[in-house]
Amino acid sequence: MNWLTNYVRPKISKLVPQKDIPENLWTGCPHCEKMIFHKELDENNQICPNCGYHFKLPTFRRLEMLFDGEHYSLIQLPEVKVDPLNFVDLKKYTDRLKEARKKTKQEDAIVVAHGTIGTYPSVVAVFDFAFMGGSMGTAVGEAIIAAVNLAVLQDAALIIIPSSGGARMQEGILSLMQMPRTTLAVKQLKEKGLPYVTILTNPTTGGVTASFAMLGDVTLAEPNATIAFAGRRVIEQTVREKLPDNFQTSEYLLEHGMIDAVVDRPHIRTELIKILDLLKNKKKY
Repeated sequence: MNWLTNYVRPKISKLVPQKDIPENLWTGCPHCEKMIFHKELDENNQICPNCGYHFKLPTFRRLEMLFDGEHYSLIQLPEVKVDPLNFVDLKKYTDRLKEARKKTKQEDAIVVAHGTIGTYPSVVAVFDFAFMGGSMGTAVGEAIIAAVNLAVLQDAALIIIPSSGGARMQEGILSLMQMPRTTLAVKQLKEKGLPYVTILTNPTTGGVTASFAMLGDVTLAEPNATIAFAGRRVIEQTVREKLPDNFQTSEYLLEHGMIDAVVDRPHIRTELIKILDLLKNKKKY
């Protein structure tokens, strides 16, 4: 028995009044391992002030950072059949959806908004990784198609910002079908000559990477984001080679010509306006 812990400390605690101190005031940075005050992290748009590591940014804060005057309108997304396969693993898919909806206050892993960016009419679709890892099921596929249709209707640019683990396993083949469906939707934009920009965030993987995420006229990425189809371990076991330490990062993909630029979060809006100006005013250039 530790008499200091079990006897002396309780006696002292009774003599000294204890103040309630919240336990969630600090966040540890996974990159530099330093502790960051939550308020400081919020004020810095979820970027570590010590090393520049980009934490996940809340969906609506991202929309505010992009649209003119932080003003935008959300669109009502199409309803889809809940749990079309009656899927059960460790728990029912319907229970997982209820938990995710309660946690995020959203119906699924994506929201779509429209407004102006640098005065240019724009439709923006943003993934929420907190909703089942931002996985793509039929609801996400329908949302992207709805975003494309709205962009065509408004003669607007479409910007998609994925953060996803890929296809949603609980919807099986129906989830995989969203890959060709979203790819064909993007083709409509290209046929109309409308700008399509993707901004890849951490992580962008699986079927999302293998479809609409890599089809942008211009593809940007936040620093040190994981961008991949298959996992690193799977690839190493397949090719039987040790991969570079920075493999599947934004910087590695930029070096190998897979994306167009790596942009720090505070500068994304400025770069996006330049891109829209270029794509919407081709004759000027």
